[in-house]
Amino acid sequence: MTVKEVLRAHTAAHENASAETKGEGGHAPSVAPATVAAGRASQELGVRRAEFELAVHLGLIAVTGAPGGGRPRVHEDEIARLREQPGFPDALVERVRTVGTAQAAALLDIAPARFTRLARAGCVSPVTFYLNRYRAVVWLYLADELAAFAAREPELLAGRTPPGMRTMLESGADWRARNWRSQRIDRLLDRTTDPWARTAVQASALDPVQLAEVVDDPYERAYLVRVRPEPVFGRPGSMAAREAMAELMLADDPDEILWRRVNLTLELDSAREDRPAPRPGDDAGARATPPARTGARPRAVRPAPASEPAAPPACTGASRPAAVGRTTRKGLLARLGWRGRGAG
Repeated sequence: MTVKEVLRAHTAAHENASAETKGEGGHAPSVAPATVAAGRASQELGVRRAEFELAVHLGLIAVTGAPGGGRPRVHEDEIARLREQPGFPDALVERVRTVGTAQAAALLDIAPARFTRLARAGCVSPVTFYLNRYRAVVWLYLADELAAFAAREPELLAGRTPPGMRTMLESGADWRARNWRSQRIDRLLDRTTDPWARTAVQASALDPVQLAEVVDDPYERAYLVRVRPEPVFGRPGSMAAREAMAELMLADDPDEILWRRVNLTLELDSAREDRPAPRPGDDAGARATPPARTGARPRAVRPAPASEPAAPPACTGASRPAAVGRTTRKGLLARLGWRGRGAG
């Protein structure tokens, strides 16, 4: 082989190697950010696993889906960001500190019975729960939110219970599960912009009979089950806990059921306009859920009430939200199949 041939071969090999290391557009492909599993992330952040999972649930720690649908992971850049925050890790731990009834009452310097009345009236909302040895639900509250409530409503911590609240409690009202549902749904909605996934979140608060009345297409109902977002961590492990979760997820008050049906109907309209639900015989990828979108949520065709009030009128003194009155007009109620049933 001549010298010229050797040089040409060397040049061609070098050009081929350069082309392989470049991506589309002639630029070197970007290296995917390194990620770690949840267990290692909690160790590097110096928090317990339960604290880590609650922080993810609250949106304090960003996670990313693992390739192939595995459990979510955490970017090392996110860990670095959190470690650089002032007061780390104590500040993060304090933001996810939860307390039960007795600790909450001590924190607010009131009797446990009074705190229970405030919680039942919807003045404070639980963030999570666990089952005690008797399989009873024990609600837990964010200490930060209790402190904010005390600063915002000091008159409710002393003196006589307001008449409206007293009447509500005497009737047996208990807003704890309802407020927990509402906050959970809002946080799941914050994690997705896909219209069908958002519809599935709203559908999760209705039992099968209620759901079938709003979503009469069985293929759409099946699709909602497939695309429903779930909490990324902290799913209850025991059968009893799963049963309790399933029961607590369902709206159980006529007013709340109507609210959820309205939200579901409006989200369903938006989803249908975005794309139809897949049906048997469809091309496997033709109507699959598109990749997660970035940026703002897709604008709904008509405004839907994003969340119900965090507290009832007896606690806040506020009037009934006008959004319900605006959206529950005759035509929409007819579509919901409500017809005044259970409204009283």
